Amino acid sequence: MTQTKIVTKPEERVEVDYTGDERTLLTGFLDFLRGTIQLKCAGLSEEDARRSTLPSPLNTAAGIVKHLRWVEHYWFEVALLGRPNAAPYTREDPDADWRIEPGETISGLLADYAEQCKVSRDVVAGLDLDHEVEFRGDKRLSARWVLIHLIEETGRHAGHLDVVRELLDGVTGE
Repeated sequence: MTQTKIVTKPEERVEVDYTGDERTLLTGFLDFLRGTIQLKCAGLSEEDARRSTLPSPLNTAAGIVKHLRWVEHYWFEVALLGRPNAAPYTREDPDADWRIEPGETISGLLADYAEQCKVSRDVVAGLDLDHEVEFRGDKRLSARWVLIHLIEETGRHAGHLDVVRELLDGVTGE
């Protein structure tokens, strides 16, 4: 089962099967974590979504969502398919994918993230887990590695959101 809408309640999040083949479990855990990111942002005001509670001014709820949207784009579209990188970061501004620009809203960022996750699901659905591409000149990269990496990175940022959210308004759990 894949998540196609923005999660606002725990019961809307994908439930990961306890058994299944490798693809089912890997994509299930990634979708669970994607839903957790959405759930952690549910009910946040625009002001709170932009407010930094940690030493880094970029580590906001909105910044984390924006960053993860571009992480999905890079690994599934750029790294696996060789599409152009459309992310806003540059050598001069490597943190632009965290920075919230005027006019960006948490609801818009969550919608962009959900749409990018759909694109990522479609990409990996069309590839064998053993599918490999050249990567960074002299390396090989597999679809399996990308899925595992996205589970790790999304899980790490879900933990950041746990802290950010608790410091913002005391909401914990789920």
